[in-house]
Amino acid sequence: MLGHHYTHSFLETAVASVNAGCNLELSYGMKNNVFMHIPQALAMGNITLQMLRDRVRPLFYTRMRLGEFDPPAMNPYSSLDLSVVQSPEHRNLSLEAAVKSFVLLKNVRDTLPLRARDLSGQRIAVVGPFADNPRVLFGDYAPVPEPQYIYTPRRGLEMLGANVSFASGCSEPRCQRYSRAELVRVVGTADVVLVCLGTGVDVETEAKDRSNLSLPGHQLELLQDAVQ
Repeated sequence: MLGHHYTHSFLETAVASVNAGCNLELSYGMKNNVFMHIPQALAMGNITLQMLRDRVRPLFYTRMRLGEFDPPAMNPYSSLDLSVVQSPEHRNLSLEAAVKSFVLLKNVRDTLPLRARDLSGQRIAVVGPFADNPRVLFGDYAPVPEPQYIYTPRRGLEMLGANVSFASGCSEPRCQRYSRAELVRVVGTADVVLVCLGTGVDVETEAKDRSNLSLPGHQLELLQDAVQ
């Protein structure tokens, strides 16, 4: 509200928020936040003690139901480890979710799907800043997985026994420095080319929106060179 000029101070924002029914502020990592001004608002009579109790009650009731205040031994999830999370059942479910989430926009001459049995005699080039960079594969609000469980396009294809060559063209999504010669050298000898482009949290995330949908930096040039 302060950023949109609905209020003029954290104190005003705290009063308006509590009066409107808000009982939780997302202030992780902030040294100063809105709800730290609630005691001042209470002392000034802008909000009442009963109102604070009404706001806090459902919040802590939910936290108690979630078991946040229970001893760890009472929490059934505290005993879960990688042997459970990375069990074959869960890995197969993750694979199924990944397969069903693909969106195919255009399939010229039935190029896809690429089948593992057909890859042994093919020379495959995997190019682009997302081809073999585990750090940029996850979007905003994503978990932080164990590196050993991250499969980049390059790593996944190599595990299928394919003859894979690789060139990033640019080392990060902003793609400010682009090596065309590196890309052309790898793509020129390939039968199949996979171009891995995108944005990633370095380019756009919460509070970091973009004014257009254009590929960042030299990524469009990279794509055009690969197609050509």
